[in-house]
Amino acid sequence: MHDISEPVAHISHGSRLQYFPISFFAMIMGLSGFSIAWRAAGTDLIPQMSAILGGIASVLMALVTLLYAIKALRYPSALKEEFQHPVRLNFFPAFSISLMLLSVVWHDYPSLCQWLWLTGVTLHVVLTLYVMGSWIHHTHYTLAHANPSWFIPVVGNIIAPISGTALGYGELSWFLFSIGIVFWLILLTIVLYRLFFHDPLPLRLTPMLFILLAPPSVGFISYTALAGGLDNFGRVLYYIALFLGMLLASNILRFIKVPFFLSCWAYSFPLAALTIATAKMGKLLPGSIFYGLSQMLLILLSVIILWLAVKTLRAVMAGKICKPE
Repeated sequence: MHDISEPVAHISHGSRLQYFPISFFAMIMGLSGFSIAWRAAGTDLIPQMSAILGGIASVLMALVTLLYAIKALRYPSALKEEFQHPVRLNFFPAFSISLMLLSVVWHDYPSLCQWLWLTGVTLHVVLTLYVMGSWIHHTHYTLAHANPSWFIPVVGNIIAPISGTALGYGELSWFLFSIGIVFWLILLTIVLYRLFFHDPLPLRLTPMLFILLAPPSVGFISYTALAGGLDNFGRVLYYIALFLGMLLASNILRFIKVPFFLSCWAYSFPLAALTIATAKMGKLLPGSIFYGLSQMLLILLSVIILWLAVKTLRAVMAGKICKPE
């Protein structure tokens, strides 16, 4: 399996941009989700925290986009290589997902929200078609390449209804939700088969197991927005997410032993999604344990985000990121 996050060779500082990875957009997803989680579960603690985090996520989105655009212009062969990479290809839709998440972050500004959402949705549909086309007409994929990052391109469509319903795009939101929820089940089967019956994921890809949390968590948030409330299907989605969270928590010692890789940002957005889903469950079922559980998840998420931010800054300053495989 190719390394998507860790350097193996020394290069000069000037050429580091050539190896600026598309997976940096997973960081924007995590920080955007963190902002939304604070709004959903932590408003009473620090009222302005969500806006502060949203501002940080937006600035970083602009910076990462600018750096990647310069890389694409200066090193088109490096861009082509990432598009052909069996793992990194799945992170290109993280850009369009980040736009959709930022539309949720800035939902109080209707014009900005709509622009972010329409741009994100358009790009994501194009990227979904491209990635699925590459899967169908592949010449280089094997089952060993299957990992939870495969959820990002197709299942990312589930995010669209969160802002889409509020903006009045009801049928388009159902269309995108349908794509995501059906292909989530298909890809879940493929990924679990690979995990059950083939070699374990390489150590650097182990954090991506947390991506399993994201589809049912986001699916619950989007479905309750589309359905206008909680029903039995919504309960199924949430409780699957909760069980997967328990499954991952029961393996916590395995994750603690994993050293820092850029792929560790895979912890952030899925955990944020579960936190938001749990907070929403608490609002839909007043007096239940879910609000308190969302508070505990928010504390855990805050600790993990802080750890990821410190580790990433140290890695950047030490020149350990943006090097060739």
